[in-house]
Amino acid sequence: MNLPNKLTLLRIALVPVCLILLYAGQFVWSAAVFALACVTDFLDGKIARRNKLITNFGKFADPIADKILTVTMMIFLSSLHMLPVWLPVIVVIRELMVDGLRLIAMEKGRVVAAGWSGKIKTVLQMITILTALLLFNEHYINILSLAVCALTIFSGVQYFWELRDLFREDFGK
Repeated sequence: MNLPNKLTLLRIALVPVCLILLYAGQFVWSAAVFALACVTDFLDGKIARRNKLITNFGKFADPIADKILTVTMMIFLSSLHMLPVWLPVIVVIRELMVDGLRLIAMEKGRVVAAGWSGKIKTVLQMITILTALLLFNEHYINILSLAVCALTIFSGVQYFWELRDLFREDFGK
């Protein structure tokens, strides 16, 4: 297993640590571990591209690791009333739909890597989570949550638009 894939797996392993710290009321420490997990997201892609270590596992696992990290934190933060409850609901619906689309693509021999709008969505989600942990300000949280919602919906629609050919046999040309 190459270094980028190990970093992806490390990101997943850091999720329970974030949650334990969060529930212990250690918001700064939870934010620090979360930030470390976010850095692994940046590093795995950079190292994979620079060293030509891009793998199908990485294309598949990297966005899954991002979802595990961000969605889990959003759900737990909303349970603590630090994020609006509707935000993780919208994010989870989009993620399930896009993952379903990826599975359809995989059945047809295509591996779908994360697109730019999805990457920007993930970064904005991470910023929103860090803001909730470090600088809980309802005004900022509401603005960031609305931005995350809009970008989440936009990037989901973009995936379906770009992969609409997967449904040609189902809906005709």
